[in-house]
Parts: sequence; C-alpha cells; structure tokens
Amino acid sequence: MMKHRFTRSIFFTLALCLPIVSAALSVVPVPAHALTAREIMEKVDARDDGDNMIANMEMTLIDKKGQERVRKIKTFSKDKGKDTLKLMFFMEPADIKDTGFLTYDYYSGERDDDQWLYLPELHKTKRIASSDKSSAFMGSDFSYADMTKRVVDEWKYKILKQGEVRGHKVWLIEAVPASKTIEDRYGYTKSVLFVRQDIFMVVRGIHWVKEGRKLKYFDIKNLEQIDGIWIGTETHMKTNKGKQTIHRTVFKWSDVGFNRDLDEALFTVRRLEKGI
Repeated sequence: MMKHRFTRSIFFTLALCLPIVSAALSVVPVPAHALTAREIMEKVDARDDGDNMIANMEMTLIDKKGQERVRKIKTFSKDKGKDTLKLMFFMEPADIKDTGFLTYDYYSGERDDDQWLYLPELHKTKRIASSDKSSAFMGSDFSYADMTKRVVDEWKYKILKQGEVRGHKVWLIEAVPASKTIEDRYGYTKSVLFVRQDIFMVVRGIHWVKEGRKLKYFDIKNLEQIDGIWIGTETHMKTNKGKQTIHRTVFKWSDVGFNRDLDEALFTVRRLEKGI
C-alpha cells in the first residue's frame, strides 16, 4: 500500500529535520476540532513544496564555545513522480570542496531511501546504510534521516494542544515511531511538531534523541514565499544535553528558484562523482 510522506528536514523543509521536519498555497482555515492529528499530518504531506529547484545554501556549524565553521553548498531537487531526487555539492571551504551528497527520496515506505556521499579526497562514494542514518550529516545537528521526508504511516500522532509561533496559530502534534525500525533509523523516541494552521507547514520541532539523553530543537527563523512556494530560508537546529547547548547548525538559503530546467541525468552517482 502506498504510504504518505511529509517534509521535516532542513534540506527541503529544512525541513529536521536533519535533523527532521515540513498545503495548498491558498488554504481555508479549518476549525481545530474538525481534524485529527493524522489528518493534519496528511495535509502537511500534501503541501506543495515545489519542483525543479536550484538554490545556494550556507551551513554554519557552531560548537559549545561559539566557534563557527561555514560551508557553502549548491543544491538541486527534482520530482520524479511522487519520489524526489536531491543533489548537493559543497563549494567551500577548500578542505571539503567537491564533496557531494545524493538522495533518492522515495514516497512509498516500501523501500528505504537511497543516499550516497562522495568524498573527493578518497575518490570514493559511500552508500549510507540504514543503520547509519541516525548519525550526523556532515558534522551538523541534522541526521542523514532528517535530510529526507518522513513517511506518514511510519509514525503515530496525537494533538497535544494549540499554540502560537511568531504570531501564527499552530497545532502541537506528538509523533511517535510506529516501530523500533523507524526509531532506530531516525534515532528519536518521539517528536513534537509545531504545524502552522494556515499553510500546514512544520515550522518548529522538538526531538527526543534515543541515545545520550539529548534533545534537538528545530526552528524556521525565516519563512518566505518564493515562486508561490513556502520555504524556510533560515532554519536552525540545536542539540541540548540538560540545560546546556552542545552544538548548533544554521542553514541559510539564497537564490532559490523553482521550475528550472533540470535533467534527471543530473541525479546520478556518476554525476555525483564528477562534481558540478
């Protein structure tokens, strides 16, 4: 049976969600009591997140001492039916230049997403195993699993309450993995997702990390409508242990464009290894 997916990663949500994480553009408000938690997440899944996208991205890694490392990335995304193809090339700094990351994000949960990481200094492409998808993506607070869409059917939902985020009404939805396999893949025992009621988009999230007694906090600090598509152009994820923030990641998007002429041949392991 086909399964629904919704965006929660910074990458196209980012949207950790790493990670972790994201309605029609003109939505008639629905009374809170009229929808179940599952129905809300199905509407999140159905939200138009654009196609044939090209963008620049800046990823800033901040350690607990406040020291920063900045990485610049070129990103591409294309829909293939209900699946999504994604490609990232790291442009700066020099020590990671030409590193590439390719994802085949399958809409159906019948098969796991395919992900490959190309390491130019080793001239080697590493396929990301399911057992490794809860680990950090390129030193960030987003996991490899956060860089893909969640399958709606793989989580169990409950409405906790209503609230506000930056002046907009939201539902707080608890999402618990439906199986140990999903819990292991994401590395989360549960998430609380803040869903904007007007555009059915996840704009904030809290994730309970399975190991290390840590919490991850996802937040879209800046939300814009580009080419008619809502996108988080500045997204943050921080990892806390107790009351201390031990690491933070900030993604900033620029020069975002949809409906570009992208050939499916761009999204191959061969092109990943060739570089931009």
